[in-house]
Amino acid sequence: MKAALRPGDAAFANVEKVNAELFTLTYGAVVRQLLTDHEDVDDVNKQLDSMGYNIGIRLIDEFLAKSNSAKCADFRETADVIAKVGFKMFLGVSPTVANWSPDGKECSLLMDDNPLVDFVELPDTCQGLSYCSILCGVLRGALEMISMRTEVRIVKDMLKGDDVYEIRMRLIETVPEELPYKDDE
Repeated sequence: MKAALRPGDAAFANVEKVNAELFTLTYGAVVRQLLTDHEDVDDVNKQLDSMGYNIGIRLIDEFLAKSNSAKCADFRETADVIAKVGFKMFLGVSPTVANWSPDGKECSLLMDDNPLVDFVELPDTCQGLSYCSILCGVLRGALEMISMRTEVRIVKDMLKGDDVYEIRMRLIETVPEELPYKDDE
């Protein structure tokens, strides 16, 4: 008897794979070039977040088309789908959703493994670099496209000695969906 696929595994199977090492090295080259182009590490962090945001607003279409995910009822369910399906589908990892705020509007995605940081060691001159801030932008952009304005930031980073990668997501507001204007004439 065939074992049932976990959430995200079916979507992961339907996505074209890119060699993980090639992806990691290419991302590293982008970060390196940004560090060369910008003198201030904070500017690099902003650029990575902005790049991620632009990727997220486009990536959500592929996610919705290939994941067969139904519309989520609330932010809690959305965070669960992001962790179990989205991260698995695009990065091959499944973060744990934890540390929910009492109002259910804030949570953390915890990862023991982060494919973006393979082969990476931050030099002392780059300790302020949030190497994976592109992920924050991707999440923010994708969530905005499904009417959720969020604040996303990295709270813990194993590149800086923490025991886990922690991405903190906070729902600012759910924006009502606007239907295109229809002229009755």
